[in-house]
Amino acid sequence: MSFRPGLTLTMQNARTVLDAGLRAIGGGQASIDLGELNAVDSSAVATLLAWQRAARGAGKPLAFLNMPANLQSLVALYGVGELLQTTASRADLPHH
Repeated sequence: MSFRPGLTLTMQNARTVLDAGLRAIGGGQASIDLGELNAVDSSAVATLLAWQRAARGAGKPLAFLNMPANLQSLVALYGVGELLQTTASRADLPHH
């Protein structure tokens, strides 16, 4: 079973969700199911990056599952899809 951060991941709850995810990763969690998220902001992208960094630092793989379209758009906007090992991309954004 994957860790699920809940319905929102915004500046208001990012620290709490970050800590819960870090505990899950520390406990051996190899995937995070983002399918229930419906409200996100740039804090969500920062949280995903922190989780990925923690997993890599521990030498563990981490997969992000069921990433909602609004979060995929933010990931693509910030150009961090490769860092998160996602396939999030938008054809309407210029690539450098």
